[in-house]
Amino acid sequence: MRFEGTESYVATDDLNMAVNAAASLRRPLLIKGEPGTGKTLLAEEVARGLGLPFYEWHIKSTTKAQQGLYEYDAVSRLRDSQLGDPKVHDISNYIVKGPLWHCFDSDTQPVLLIDEIDKADIEFPNDLLRELDRMEFFVYETQQVVKATHRPIIIITSNNEKELPDAFLRRCFFHYIRFPEKETMTQIVDVHFPGLKKELLKEALELFFDLREVPGLKKKPSTSELLDWLKLLMAEDVSPEALRENTKRKLLPPLYGALLKNEQDVHLFERLMFMSRRKDA
Repeated sequence: MRFEGTESYVATDDLNMAVNAAASLRRPLLIKGEPGTGKTLLAEEVARGLGLPFYEWHIKSTTKAQQGLYEYDAVSRLRDSQLGDPKVHDISNYIVKGPLWHCFDSDTQPVLLIDEIDKADIEFPNDLLRELDRMEFFVYETQQVVKATHRPIIIITSNNEKELPDAFLRRCFFHYIRFPEKETMTQIVDVHFPGLKKELLKEALELFFDLREVPGLKKKPSTSELLDWLKLLMAEDVSPEALRENTKRKLLPPLYGALLKNEQDVHLFERLMFMSRRKDA
């Protein structure tokens, strides 16, 4: 089975190659890239495109590696013992399976998303090395070894908030999703808004990419923000001519709140446009 994108997810040739290479090497695929470039969505689309079951594990700053394997619910067992519930005598009733365990139990090869691994403690990736290498782990409470029926396709995303350990990186196949060029972006927009007028799309993309080139922006608008903006332009029936005139007069884009997400960037853009207008006067 080879991944070649789906009708709802435009994947470049490089990204398709990375997914298939990681699957062939039987290694996790580590994905990095700007926010809004489709990192998190990739794993779900790989599962859909290949017809495989999908599991996800979204990482938080408090997440521990053990939670991906299983958790022992001691509180529930204590409560049941106080109530005299007979199931308290079987400790397995209080073992809560994590996403990795569910993957290991899957009857067919699954796809597992480990999302934003860099949010967790620096030791988190290293704590998973043995399980990801051997595809098994030990449950101390029940004295059982859980082995993967099929090695899952593992896709790990990172926003580069922390450096990942070298030992972990050595075990991954790495791919950086570059921000889409205009041609690829046009394909992405066509998937979401197939009825969008070509002239409106042309003017919107020109304005969008010009905005991304503004020096000093704290947060450049991403693909998801472009899609939100286009949806609003269509809802408000903004014409291509209005966008063109806006660019010509060097003003903030209409409905700019979908693109610029903080006041510093709004003020920066306004100052730069004011200076540009004075220069042209």
